[in-house]
Amino acid sequence: MRTETLVFADDGDIPNNRLPLIVYAGAIDPDVGDVARAFEGLFGRNGWGRSWRSVVFPFHHYHSNSHEVLGVAAGTVTLRMGGEVGGATIEAKAGDALLIPAGVGHKRLSPTEGLLVVGAYPPGPDYDLLREGAEDKDRIRARIAAVAMPPTDPVGGREGPMQRFWM
Repeated sequence: MRTETLVFADDGDIPNNRLPLIVYAGAIDPDVGDVARAFEGLFGRNGWGRSWRSVVFPFHHYHSNSHEVLGVAAGTVTLRMGGEVGGATIEAKAGDALLIPAGVGHKRLSPTEGLLVVGAYPPGPDYDLLREGAEDKDRIRARIAAVAMPPTDPVGGREGPMQRFWM
């Protein structure tokens, strides 16, 4: 597995986070069979739950009260991370995962047919869903700053890349 990090500045609308987005290229071998089940098992063993299976929304959104992990279970997807201003476009394929800090904007630009994504969250409150243009930015930024550090990396557990890049 190879990791990459990206940090996005607050663009005035999408708050983003001082913590980097972590991309885990090859987190799961896409030839394992049921990649979605493998991601659910991996995330669950590492304490990340409330998983779902779907795709990423095609509009900029973020979570102000929770971090999120996404695992690409099938297909490939082009994502815009961090908003339009100062963000980055990335490609993810089956087997890749992304750890998205609270506040970091993300949206799907283009999927392949058959795209399937597994998402999960660390222990804590149910995640909110905020879109660009949300009101009361000061309160939103305060919620993002108050989000607790997860006890474990969703991919690497207690010794995963999150401990190195987020501490």
